[in-house]
Amino acid sequence: MQALLSVAPGGPETLELTTLPDPEPGKGELLIGVKAAGVNYPDTLMIRDLYQIKPPRPFAPGGEIAGEVLAIGEDVAGYEVGDRVLALTGHGGFATHMTIKAPTAVKFPQSMPFEDAACFIFTYGTSYHALKDRAHLRADETVLVLGAAGGVGTAAIELSKAQGARVIAAVSSQEKAEFCRKIGADEVIVYDHQMDRDAQKAFSGEIKAMAGPLGVDVVYDAVGGDYAEPALRSMAWNGRYLVVGFPAGIPKIPLNLPLLKGCQIVGVFWGASVFRDPAGHTQNINDLFRLYGEGKIKPQISATFPLKQAQDALVKLADRSVLGKVVVSMP
Repeated sequence: MQALLSVAPGGPETLELTTLPDPEPGKGELLIGVKAAGVNYPDTLMIRDLYQIKPPRPFAPGGEIAGEVLAIGEDVAGYEVGDRVLALTGHGGFATHMTIKAPTAVKFPQSMPFEDAACFIFTYGTSYHALKDRAHLRADETVLVLGAAGGVGTAAIELSKAQGARVIAAVSSQEKAEFCRKIGADEVIVYDHQMDRDAQKAFSGEIKAMAGPLGVDVVYDAVGGDYAEPALRSMAWNGRYLVVGFPAGIPKIPLNLPLLKGCQIVGVFWGASVFRDPAGHTQNINDLFRLYGEGKIKPQISATFPLKQAQDALVKLADRSVLGKVVVSMP
């Protein structure tokens, strides 16, 4: 097997393509021939030891895979060799083979390509949990998506539109703005890269102008930093501000704002929710497969890299130039 390994803390340039013996499945495990792996922001942090999960080295990044079952370990039922499965692995996905615990494998439809399956659960799972379980989004509401051209952002646009909501997409470039319009955003705002007080006021004013006099019902914030406060200032009464991520930094929020707005600041920790509510997670995954089959959602894959060039995929993600999703394909 081949694997792209993190052998020391650092950026993508520190990863090494390595040949290793093929693994064998242990008790309760499946051996997966990986066909494709999704690339997600935590991968860029994990190799630098900046993520809350720090696997022992050497390890391969890649927390989301799709492939075929090659072998089945002892005490595993419900799977056959050749089954097409996807899984959230945490790490290890940038490899041609890996073993996973059987209960983590999810069979996916024959009509879904491996590339779509490899970048399906993380982004859509996060955004569906956020909008359905945390925001309780309704069809007549307005959603503001910050970082709308990224993986979870594009999923949030598609899922909000599937629910019948109105979407304002906020992005950092005209290219990203056109991309968001193409996938269904009703309105688009291009915000400044440097968000000083004047830029914050202007950004908040643009949001309010597009949202109308009642304000934004749901803010989906996958950016954080200085973009958070002006978004919060645009909230409607009983609005829900979803804290999804903060690649621009952890914001400092004046707590008088949620009081004056009568709104909620709601944390979105999808990974923990999967373990705390497995039945709810299963229902959500079934809902997402149904929406995919109906053509209402589809991963927006903008680039595919071979395993030997997966470092380039991580660079592209880290510099926030990605439109939608990036996938690593295996030889």
